Amino acid sequence: MFTDESACNTYNYGDSVYWDARYIHEASAGSFDWYQRYHALRPFLRKYVPTSSRILMVGCGNAVMSEDMVKDGYEDIMNVDISCVAIEMMRRKYEHVPQLKYLQMDVRDMGFFLDDSFDSVIDKGTLDSLMCGTDAPISASQMLGEVSRLLKPGGTYMLITYGDPTVRMPHINRPVYNWKIDLYIIPRPGFQKPPGSTSSPKSHLSPVRTTDKGMLPADYVLEDPDSHYIYVCTKMGESSDPSDPRLIFDQ
Repeated sequence: MFTDESACNTYNYGDSVYWDARYIHEASAGSFDWYQRYHALRPFLRKYVPTSSRILMVGCGNAVMSEDMVKDGYEDIMNVDISCVAIEMMRRKYEHVPQLKYLQMDVRDMGFFLDDSFDSVIDKGTLDSLMCGTDAPISASQMLGEVSRLLKPGGTYMLITYGDPTVRMPHINRPVYNWKIDLYIIPRPGFQKPPGSTSSPKSHLSPVRTTDKGMLPADYVLEDPDSHYIYVCTKMGESSDPSDPRLIFDQ
């Protein structure tokens, strides 16, 4: 239930064996960033994640996302991944960058960290990977439960995914998490409108209006049929403040 298996292939993306083998095989290819690079995500991160935040990057892989964030002023990023191969590679690469730390860890069990340990959790494709693995709904629930536990009240879980609201909202929009969710939609890197298109451009920096159940309105038309979705989930609590400076873009 609530899986999107049509977007998956025959690989088990939730398995460390798959990822270890992949990182060994592709070691000479260098880094790889899923979906979007930092420059495209910067406006959203700057809006919701202050540079002084303690950040958890789940499923970091060998991406340069965290490196780019440090270059832009972010001070404390803990990176975790299920692959010991990827983590060892990244530890060696960034051993002289004190703002970046790396731990091998399964996001379904992050008991190493105490409750309320992080101001922000960033997920660029990790939930998607679990949704392509075995026992996908259980794995997703385990991961999201851990994310919720680790977030401080007022903290944000930023999910960057190919999953539209019909397949992601049932997992993240649950009362147990008590998250306020804002949705943004951005086109794939390099997307260009078809010649002759007369549709007016959409503002990717404004939240998309959703229905009471968190779905897109029936008349909403995607600018790019293969858009990426950014769900900004703010953990509500006593310290949540609607006047939080994160509600102002820093461009």
